Formats: sequence, structure tokens, C-alpha cells
Amino acid sequence: MKILLLSKYSRTGASSRLRMLQYIPFLEREGNTVDVANMLDEQYLIRLYDGSGSTIWHYIKYYFCRLAWLFKARKYDVIWLEKEIFPYFPAWAEKVLVLIGVRIIVDYDDAIFHNYDMSSNPLIKKFLNDKIARVMRYSSCVVAGNSYLATYASDAGAEKVVVVPTVIDLERYDVKKNGEGNKLVIGWMGSPSTQKYIIEIKDALIAQCKAYGAKIILVGADTKLVNEFQGVDIEVLPWSEDAEVEMIQQMDIGIMPLKDGPWEKGKCGYKLIQYMACAVPVIASPIGVNVDIVNGSKSGLLAKSLEDWEQSLGHLLSSAEVREKLGLSGRRSVENHYSVQVQASSLMRIMSEIAN
Repeated sequence: MKILLLSKYSRTGASSRLRMLQYIPFLEREGNTVDVANMLDEQYLIRLYDGSGSTIWHYIKYYFCRLAWLFKARKYDVIWLEKEIFPYFPAWAEKVLVLIGVRIIVDYDDAIFHNYDMSSNPLIKKFLNDKIARVMRYSSCVVAGNSYLATYASDAGAEKVVVVPTVIDLERYDVKKNGEGNKLVIGWMGSPSTQKYIIEIKDALIAQCKAYGAKIILVGADTKLVNEFQGVDIEVLPWSEDAEVEMIQQMDIGIMPLKDGPWEKGKCGYKLIQYMACAVPVIASPIGVNVDIVNGSKSGLLAKSLEDWEQSLGHLLSSAEVREKLGLSGRRSVENHYSVQVQASSLMRIMSEIAN
């Protein structure tokens, strides 16, 4: 089977790496050929995170490069598409591909449709309001990261909808070793765009860090966030793919706070799965797929209010036995369900069905 993988980002982009690129070795092992054509390159992400931004000429180059790949589409048995072909353009390209007999499997790990139907730009909202719904209808199969996204696809009239969670590679993740006499560590992984959720629960974090002499580690946050946590031992570490597992293994509790909004309902809980893979117990906001992950795995606690967060943190910080029990339960759940080793066969089966 020949597969054209149209990802949004290169490997540095988490969604592309986790939802698509990490499956390539498993697909190739079964004799498939996978050609990768990411739309946005490494420099795009560098410019995005350093605040310099991309120019109109960068985007023209990206769009033309993608267009060139579309002329080769009929050479492939299936197109594996991340989200959409041309962001902020109507779904014309997807429609043309379907009309010429190309089969498309489209993958979503985020509520990208809210870029359009909730846009503050009236023109975008008017002309692209149902753009993603159209992409879903044109596809042979929608692969959704959670039930919220799957429901949207079904309501949009997608021919086939399958839920595949965002998963980790078990070969990269080892169970953390519990140190004796060290400070307890509350950890979080994210980016400057999601650190706002940490600020919303900072009072609970500060109170329990002071009560138990605990430390906070924030991976991927802006270093200026330290100023929000006066009087607390806190460390902000830059994220890197090579070091992320080692940083999680320093944590005794992994947290994932969210607010209750439409964007957040579309998230796939990947941070929780990373913590669980290292046998780190979790505390999460009961939003979207977080509820299914935490309750289904028995890996931690759900905290809605600031008081819930304070109580949950105190409960885990006060008991090594509870932390170990929840952590090991989370690890077992990852081994049985939330790993690429388990989900690769499901994805290959989907592709074979669509290609044939």
C-alpha cells in the first residue's frame, strides 16, 4: 500500500509527531510505503515560539509546495491527511481529490473547526463556518482523538468515524524510580499558550507546596511564569523530545488543569498519558476526554474547583502508598490501551479497509 502522509508540521510539531509520524515504522514494517509531506517546516515553529512570526511569502511557499504534492495524489492508494489541506481556504482541494477517485483518511486531535465557526472575523465565520464539516464528509474515514471530535464528525455526515486515542511509544517511557528523602515534585508539561491553565490554580499549588515542602516543575512554560509563584521552589525547563521522559520521571504528581470551554473539550489528554506511562499519578480537570482517561485507568483524581485542586494535591502529597498505587494503575492502562504498539494495528486495519 502506498500512502501519502500530509501532516501539518514536521516532527517538532506535537500533533503531527504523535498522531501520524510515530506510526510510520509500524506501517513500513508491514510492507507499506509512506511518503511524508509536511506543510509547515521547522522554521515556522521556531518563528512561532520566538514571536517573530511568518511572512506572507512564507505562507505562499508553503501553499505552493503542498499544491505540488496534490498533483501526485493519484499515485497513492490513500491520502492520510492531518486536519485539512489548505488552512483558511474552502475545502475545494479535498472535493477535487474525491471527484478524481482519491481516498482520504483525515485525522483530528483538536477542535480545529472552532477556528472557523467561533472566529472573531465575520468573513471567516461566514464563508468557512462549515469548512471542516465538508472535509469530513469528503473523506473516506475520519480518525478522531476523542468522542467530542467523533460526534462532530458523525453530525457532519462523515461516511466512517473511528476513535483512536493519542498515544505514546512504550519503548521510550520507563517507570520512574522513587527517590528517598527528596522533595516531592508537582509537574506540568505544556507550552506558553497553555500555561494560562496553571495560573488559574496557582493558589492551590502555592498553598500545598508550602504545606508539604514540595517543588513545582513546569516543562515548556515561559520562564516569566516563575514570578507568579513567589515563595515557592519552582523550576521552568525548556521542552525537548529527547529529554521529556527524563523530566517526567522527576515528578511525583502530574497535573493537567483546563477550563471548561469548547476548545478544551477537543483536547486528547496526551499529557496525562505521558505521566501515566512513567507511573506518575495524575490530577486533572474533569473536562472532555480527561474524565474517560482518569476514571478508566484509575490513575489519579479529578479536580474541578480551586478547593478540589487543593484537596487533591494534599491527598497525593501526603501518601506515598496512594501515589504508587495510582501510578502503577496508570502505567498498566498505557500498556493495554494508550500505546502506539497497541493502536498501530487498529490504524493499519483502517487504512487497508479504505485502500481496498
